[in-house]
Amino acid sequence: MDTQLVVRAQSGDQQAFASLAMAVGDRLHAVAHRILRDTDLAEDATQQALLSVWRDLPQLRDPARFDAWSYRLLVRACYAEARRTHRWAPNLRLLPTDEPMASDSLGAVVDRDQLERGFRRLSIDHRAVVVLHHYLDLPLPEVAEALGVPEGTVRSRLHHAMRGLRAALDADARPTAREAAQ
Repeated sequence: MDTQLVVRAQSGDQQAFASLAMAVGDRLHAVAHRILRDTDLAEDATQQALLSVWRDLPQLRDPARFDAWSYRLLVRACYAEARRTHRWAPNLRLLPTDEPMASDSLGAVVDRDQLERGFRRLSIDHRAVVVLHHYLDLPLPEVAEALGVPEGTVRSRLHHAMRGLRAALDADARPTAREAAQ
């Protein structure tokens, strides 16, 4: 991130903030979507995070740490959205039917579906750690900083998240009683 842009936005330059929001908005939305697993909730969380950035930017002590700070605000907004909404709504997308499906692309869809179901079973704390560490490729100390928790907590959450994800995938792979009887 361009620290000069952050400094200008801190001083109240609205054009600098607009440029800053454009630069980070899509990335924040992608992270929020991966944490919340819902497009509408991710849009709301991203908007809340950007409002928090605007409101709290003058208090940011180190403009070079803008990225980690903005992720912290985003994760807080994701937590708030998850608490506010205890509903599950399918997030359906229409797939093109004109293209023939290769046999391995069907396998990839099944794998992605199993992974999505497993990911949805994780708590939001566990999803946030997995997304920040594996999707954004942040080292664990930076994940801890972004979440505002100790590094040991991040390690523990990551361990439990991966164990929970493996358990969910293993459970989906086991045949049901009906399938086993056939």
